[in-house]
Amino acid sequence: MIQALKGVRHVTSGTMKQAVTELRVPVPWGEIRGKVWGPDHGRPVLCLHGWADNCGTFNTLLPLLPKDFRYVAVDLAGHGCSSHRPPGVLYAFPSYVMDVRRVVEALQWSKFSIIGHSMGGNIAGMFSALYPEMVDTLVLLDSYGFLPTDPKEMPRVLRQGLDEMIQFEKKMEDKKTRVYTYEKAVERLLAGNPSLTEESAKILLERGLVKVEGGVLFSRDFRINLKNVARISLEQSLGLLSSIEASVLLVLAESGFEKMFAKSDQKEYISAVLQAYKDRHNTVVQVPGDHHVHLNNPEVVAPLVSEFLQNKALSASTGSDDAHPPKL
Repeated sequence: MIQALKGVRHVTSGTMKQAVTELRVPVPWGEIRGKVWGPDHGRPVLCLHGWADNCGTFNTLLPLLPKDFRYVAVDLAGHGCSSHRPPGVLYAFPSYVMDVRRVVEALQWSKFSIIGHSMGGNIAGMFSALYPEMVDTLVLLDSYGFLPTDPKEMPRVLRQGLDEMIQFEKKMEDKKTRVYTYEKAVERLLAGNPSLTEESAKILLERGLVKVEGGVLFSRDFRINLKNVARISLEQSLGLLSSIEASVLLVLAESGFEKMFAKSDQKEYISAVLQAYKDRHNTVVQVPGDHHVHLNNPEVVAPLVSEFLQNKALSASTGSDDAHPPKL
């Protein structure tokens, strides 16, 4: 079954405990792809994955969350099944935020929740600050919503990102795309992502590989590996955070980002961001697990997210016209 709404293609692709459908949103350079869980008129929730992952990162978590929500998980540009950005274009946070704006415009959502993991959480944080009236609840999974950079480091970071792009384009002129066997692709993904279990890696590779003659290719655009040139300072991060009107839940993994930043120069910045959330009466909790705990062990995360959505998102929609979003 295919239904259309303002260019959005919504294709039934299979059934589990609840129907899971495929989403296609046209964008100027191709399309943003994704998956949808839940009833047509469920309270809308947008799910944003982390760097180099895809919307499959929510495959194990979403079936455990409340069934009266409509969960749309997208492959960000250059990830999963979504189109790569045009040649010569860098991947940067403002562009991802613009993509989110395009998706919710196509879905005709005016009020919704966001669940963001890692980089997806940072995109969600910026979107929630720029469009506070659109986001009622925000769930950050091992993400701080913002990742401040020392202003003194910004020129170096910007130069590095630009130089990496030039070098990447030179290499791509002669570089042949590497073809893997499925088994080798799993090995490579696990080697680069020690927080993934083998089962979780295989889930991500359902949308992370393309079959070709002789084997498979990784579907993601390798430009996403280049240094992100769009950085903000601690002052800017706190300023944006103060604009967020949504209730926020931060679920931090004991062996995730918090452990990674414990000995870094950014520890002080991260502490300031976390304190700002607490000062605004938001919820910060820690769970056992690593950076991909929501995918590896969703039963640890699901009760916290479920209770938060039920208490905050549904209560926020009581008496609102947005409680029943348009059918896709």
